[in-house]
Amino acid sequence: MAPYAQAVATEARLWSPHLAGRRAETVFFGGGTPSLLPLPEMQVIVEALRGCFDIAPDAEVSLEANPGTVDAAHLVGLQRLGFNRISFGVQSFHDEELRTLERIHDSDEVEQAYAWAREAGFENVNLDLIYGLAGQTLDGWQVNLERALAIAPEHLSLYALTLEDGTPLTRDVNRGRNLGPDLDLQADMFEWSIERMKRSDYHHYEVSNWARPQRECRHNLVYWRNGDWLGLGAGAHSHLLNQRFAGAASPSRYIALAGESTLSTDDPLQGMRQIGMREMADQAREMSETAFLALRLREGLDIAAFESRFGVDFQRVFGDALSETQELGLTELKGGRLRLRDEAVLLGDEAFIRFLSPSI
Repeated sequence: MAPYAQAVATEARLWSPHLAGRRAETVFFGGGTPSLLPLPEMQVIVEALRGCFDIAPDAEVSLEANPGTVDAAHLVGLQRLGFNRISFGVQSFHDEELRTLERIHDSDEVEQAYAWAREAGFENVNLDLIYGLAGQTLDGWQVNLERALAIAPEHLSLYALTLEDGTPLTRDVNRGRNLGPDLDLQADMFEWSIERMKRSDYHHYEVSNWARPQRECRHNLVYWRNGDWLGLGAGAHSHLLNQRFAGAASPSRYIALAGESTLSTDDPLQGMRQIGMREMADQAREMSETAFLALRLREGLDIAAFESRFGVDFQRVFGDALSETQELGLTELKGGRLRLRDEAVLLGDEAFIRFLSPSI
């Protein structure tokens, strides 16, 4: 872990001169289980970030954590390092469901970790939950969400179980050992959740995310608005300098290559050997992604901002998609924004796919 922390710090120093004059409003430690990183190694990275970049004094500094990997002292240490938001991958409050998901924590550890986070001074906490698990009933999901609401986090992410290539669940479904998610039941769970969260005064600001006022995840909003971000570390993806690129996926290879990298005064990426994938931005793809990612947000897509960003007329490049989604009752134009209709949130994918091919 120590060489990895040093490699991330090295990568930060390589980027520092190229991002002078740009302020970072958010920092997010995610991917895998960053809460496993010991505090001394975490300190190496945090100090490198603060020394290399202009990080806003009120920046949102988040950490993803598995409830089974933290204790009171570790959370106090994280808070002292400047972390002010923590996201716990709870998934379920039912121990049987957690065992099915092969999670290392149980429901008691969730509540203990949450209590320790509050005692450490975290005033912005998110809980991730998954609905539509194998064998889960509507009543069972309702119990899960009620338990989450009872401890009153500032943010809740509620995700439907989906099949991902290469996972044990997908293999079981393909072999007939598991029926996979019940989509109708998932829809019932989602619709009930929308109403229940509304009664608890959580703002439904993105398809799968709810927050108290002013507690939306500022970092994830950058993704949904297709903004710029720099990813540091093995496998970390970036959207920056009109390019998309990613670091080497293997941690050991990333460490070795970061050590061989050099600072380039011309092309920032030229001397960075740890970058394993690189592609220049394609305007058609950028417009498509900006459109459908914004539709995930309940605020929708700001048409004027889109036209200013890309120098095109929205109606000209997405006229067919706009007409079709409106005729199908999927989207609406209101106050200069294109958004999913409230009753069509469950059918978002039907709208998104129609914005994949702009006319340019």
